Amino acid sequence: MIYNEFNDKKLSILGLGNMRLPSKDGHIDEEEAAKLVEYAYENGVNYFDTAYGYHSGESEAFVGKVLAKYPRDTWYLASKMPGHMMDYKDGVLSNKGYMAGKEVKSCEEIFEEQLIKCGVDYFDFYLLHNLCETSYDFYTNEDLGVVDYLIGQKKAGRIKHLGMSAHGRADTIDRFLNEYDCIEFVQIQLNYLDWFLQDAGKKHEVITKHGLPVIVMEPVRGGNLASLGEKQDAMLKELRPDDSVAAWAFRYLQSLPNILVILSGMSTMEQLKDNITTLSKDDPITSAEKELLDKAIEDLMDLVPCTACRYCCDNCPQKLDIPKLITLYNEFNYEMSFSLSLALEAMSEDEMPAACIGCGACSVMCPQNIDIPGVIKQFADKLEAAKKK
Repeated sequence: MIYNEFNDKKLSILGLGNMRLPSKDGHIDEEEAAKLVEYAYENGVNYFDTAYGYHSGESEAFVGKVLAKYPRDTWYLASKMPGHMMDYKDGVLSNKGYMAGKEVKSCEEIFEEQLIKCGVDYFDFYLLHNLCETSYDFYTNEDLGVVDYLIGQKKAGRIKHLGMSAHGRADTIDRFLNEYDCIEFVQIQLNYLDWFLQDAGKKHEVITKHGLPVIVMEPVRGGNLASLGEKQDAMLKELRPDDSVAAWAFRYLQSLPNILVILSGMSTMEQLKDNITTLSKDDPITSAEKELLDKAIEDLMDLVPCTACRYCCDNCPQKLDIPKLITLYNEFNYEMSFSLSLALEAMSEDEMPAACIGCGACSVMCPQNIDIPGVIKQFADKLEAAKKK
């Protein structure tokens, strides 16, 4: 297993994400899931990631119970504050999304409950869960004081390292990191597809600019990159017949700078063993292999070739953020992802593609000769059609 240094710690580059553990009858299959956690630990994995809402609240207690078999100083536990599923308005705290209907607890109560469930006195790593456009105001609300509270817990030794996970856009991450200097690491969705689709390359750049390490989530995009299709898989197998298709995703990440841990939500022993094999050797993807990978995925993506030069924005009478809309359009054409839905939910009507009046002032400024009004109209039409389904 490859290890990366973080302060005084050596972290396994492969981390076990505990959001997709084996399940049975709607609950964690504890016998099978324990085999995964134990095998991971015994084969060099020392970073274990969970969260308050994973497996309907079962993940934290389960992971803590299994890890308790091993000396506390030989593994690192990460959990998260579920602020992305909470609202705070006019002094009233409420839950939303998958937490709607649950008892409303303060952030302090949630943190104390998490320590008890995990059976630990401290978290090695603790994160603001999903800093994004819809959760930004919650996490930065001065009256609620979530960040200040967690800083206090760190000073008390109950959090060793404070960070955040983020499904937000790059400028949202940058804005938060400019406002708060307490964040030590950032966890983002990063893989060779989302480098373009979700502008993860820009997020990686922003985080690195702030001098923080990147923890990767969704390296195989929820399993979608474990098989790209018969034609694409054959292309990759021809060059590296002994590698799984998923191995290409992990080796791609090895080729990027500033990657601390790669989290994978493995649900089978086969997946776990394959990933351990891949990340037990330093074997980053080569430039020739990267070219082949790009060729393999080009049919999966139909991207509008916007370079985000922003010349188009100068003449827009509606003051639309056109590069942002095109990025969202590219992602929408692949799938309506979780991060995309969050980004759209946070936008006002006058920021949405339907606000475009089709004047064409943007197109005459575009160095790429993109039919911007046509693209924006298609996006608006597709979003409207999606609402009616």
